[in-house]
Amino acid sequence: MKIAIGNDHTAVELKRHIQTYVEGMGHEVVNFGTDKSDSADYPVYAKKVAQAVASGEFDRGILICGTGIGISIAANKVKGIRCALCSEPCSAALTRKHNNANIIAFGARIVGQVLAESIVEAFLNTEFEGGRHQRRIDLITDIENEQ
Repeated sequence: MKIAIGNDHTAVELKRHIQTYVEGMGHEVVNFGTDKSDSADYPVYAKKVAQAVASGEFDRGILICGTGIGISIAANKVKGIRCALCSEPCSAALTRKHNNANIIAFGARIVGQVLAESIVEAFLNTEFEGGRHQRRIDLITDIENEQ
């Protein structure tokens, strides 16, 4: 898979770790985030990753800020994005199975490297179940298209 990754200044080290981890899983990863510890605005990086995923150029995205909250909210403003904030692997797997989430977000101040690896692994290795869940995704898309 081709994965877009982005982060703000609070998540530079965790982003680097996760990028290396995901590349070790055999995926291509492109960094859209900052590599500096100077204050950076997370909506900028959320938008870059979300647009890359929404365009179809990337299969999935990973976003990291201090808590994961702000960056996930910003990503979800891009049409076609279903970004889920997850702090443990069960939610990461279920958001793929049930919501067909195409971006995951988590917080560098909330999860450590090992837990982040588990979250990302669950997200990347779980497929969408379809069926009744597709109907619900279609309803979400209908809401999005009303805007």
